[in-house]
Amino acid sequence: MEPRILVGESVGMHNQDLDKAVERVDKSKMYEDLSTIIICPTRGMFPTRVVQSWMRMIKPMNQVVAGPIFAESMKVDDAYNALINYILNNPYLSKFKYVLTIEEDNMPPADGLLKLYENMDKFDVIGGLYWSKSEEGFPMIFGNPEEDAFDPKPQKPRQGEIQPACALGMGFNLFKLDMFRNIPQPWFKTQQESDPIEGISNLTQDFYFYRKAAEKGYKFACDTRVLVGHLDTKKDIIF
Repeated sequence: MEPRILVGESVGMHNQDLDKAVERVDKSKMYEDLSTIIICPTRGMFPTRVVQSWMRMIKPMNQVVAGPIFAESMKVDDAYNALINYILNNPYLSKFKYVLTIEEDNMPPADGLLKLYENMDKFDVIGGLYWSKSEEGFPMIFGNPEEDAFDPKPQKPRQGEIQPACALGMGFNLFKLDMFRNIPQPWFKTQQESDPIEGISNLTQDFYFYRKAAEKGYKFACDTRVLVGHLDTKKDIIF
């Protein structure tokens, strides 16, 4: 330290611009309950690059983040149902506020979880943006709820926005846990059925959930600031 004469008082760097400091604290939500359980259905093997991306993921300071908790070698719909049931019936985990789904081929950015928290006061599920595994791949963000609450078509992503959607993929999504207390089971179901009245129904487990949740008035969005890689191990390409 350089020699100097100390005169007067300092209010501190954050107090000097209190409005800016309060805005930063509000954005971080550090004073809120951000308790989160991470869950993952898996076949039991994880690519190194995926594990590396998970280990780099920043967790919120002074908050409890549990998991990942895995469901191994189960059908994906059964895996998600079993994981949510386990949480809701666990005396400790059932008190958490959020569930983060992450899948064994998805690579979120280091600050992805922190960004998802920022808008959870406006939506019940927010996911990162990732694409299907092909060079002609489509974004895993489906339907404009302002036009049709059950629209299954992929949406065109708008860069750097919180984009409302009818459904999302499950690769990196933050859910409010209370949703699952208000939606009847099964929450997830791969549906391939033919009914003489309803006709033919083909729904993956994610679309099945989002349709049930939309009927209860829940809202979903994709945070296109959170860019998630989707690893194809056979082609060795991250889409």
